[in-house]
Amino acid sequence: MAGGRPTSYKEEYNEQAYKLCLLGSTDVEMADFFGVAESTLNNWKKDYPEFLESLKKGKSFADANIASRLYQRAMGYQGKETKTATHEGIITDAQEYVKDYAPDTTAAIFWLKNRQRDKWRDRQDHSVQAVEMTHEQWLESLK
Repeated sequence: MAGGRPTSYKEEYNEQAYKLCLLGSTDVEMADFFGVAESTLNNWKKDYPEFLESLKKGKSFADANIASRLYQRAMGYQGKETKTATHEGIITDAQEYVKDYAPDTTAAIFWLKNRQRDKWRDRQDHSVQAVEMTHEQWLESLK
């Protein structure tokens, strides 16, 4: 890179950026973590392809996991639970069992509104077209 001050970018930022993306960090939060302006972070994306790739991988992986969990909530699922028995504050027995989680209608609606916007959005688009008619035609249509 010609001109300007030396970059503060370090190769280990690739792994850190990946992990920050898994945690759901925004670009503003990552810039703050690295102690740089958001514009510097954007420059790193352009100047260091491996940095940009780390961001993309982290965000894609996190988004896929969240989408999977949202889908499970919408459909209902089973999960392992442990029931414990205590006596005087001491655990005396632990039983593992499978718990059924009912489908979550809020998750289902959210999924459908985002995946099939035209069919499931709250506000439907109702177009109205102007029709030209004479005063006599209008009176006739009222009959």
